[in-house]
Amino acid sequence: MPDTRTTTEQIPIRVFGGPTALFEYGGLRFLTDPTFDAPRDYHVPGGRLTKTAPASAVPSGLGRIDVVLLSHDEHPDHLDDSGRTLLADVPLTLTTPGGGQRLGRGARGLVDWEQIELDRPGGGTITVTGVPAVHGPGPREEVEPITGQVVGFVLTGDGLPTVYVSGDNASLDLVKEIAERFGAVDTAILFAGAPRFPMLFDGALIVLDSAQAADAARILGARRVVPVHYDSWAHFTEGRDELIAAFTDAGLPDRLDLCDRA
Repeated sequence: MPDTRTTTEQIPIRVFGGPTALFEYGGLRFLTDPTFDAPRDYHVPGGRLTKTAPASAVPSGLGRIDVVLLSHDEHPDHLDDSGRTLLADVPLTLTTPGGGQRLGRGARGLVDWEQIELDRPGGGTITVTGVPAVHGPGPREEVEPITGQVVGFVLTGDGLPTVYVSGDNASLDLVKEIAERFGAVDTAILFAGAPRFPMLFDGALIVLDSAQAADAARILGARRVVPVHYDSWAHFTEGRDELIAAFTDAGLPDRLDLCDRA
C-alpha cells in the first residue's frame, strides 16, 4: 500500500513504566493502561504477578486526561487499584466489549474495527478504531477463554499522524491486517516485553518479543516506535537492551524511541 501520510508531526509521549503512557493527539490527552500502584504482588488465578518498580509519575501529577485507552481490564498489570480509581475522573474509557460492561459508567467497549468519533477542541474530530489483538499464541477462540479479550486502537484525523496502540497482542498476522486497512503508521506504541508463564500455553509468548516488535514496525511501515510493557514487572523476559539489539539487527534503530521515562 502506498505511503499517503501528509504530516511529519511527532506527537508528544511520556512513558511511566509497564504499559502506561500519556500522549497528546489532536488537542486531546490519552492515557494507556493505567498502572500506578507501588511495587507489590497480585494474586491471580493460577499464580501471581509481581510489580518490581514504581511508575515514574503519580495520577495527581498527570493533569487532564480526556480518554483512557485500556487494552483490557482483567489483569492488574494493565489496570491496578490506582488505575481503577483514576478512571472515575476520566470522561471516557475505551476498552474491550466485556470490559465496557464490567467497568460501567464512562466505559465503552469496541468490537473489531468499530469506530468512535471524538470532538477536538476548536473543531474537527478524531477517529478511534478498535482493532483486533490476541493475548497469546494461536487462534483467538482458543486463547480468549484463558487470557481474556484484548483490544488495540488506531487513531486518525484530518491533518493528524496515524497512531497505533497495540495492546497485549502476540499476533503478527493481526498486525498485517491492521497495516492492510490503514497503510503505514506514523507512531506505533507497541506492547513488548516477551512475557511468558510456564503454566500458560507451555511457556509460549503471550505478547510480542523484541524481535517481533521490530517485525511489527516493518510491517506497519512505522516511522516511530515507542515500546511499552517491557519493564517494572517480573514476568517480562526482555527489556530495553533486547529492544535496542532487535531494532539494530533489523536495520531499524532510527525508528525506536524509548522516550526517557518522565
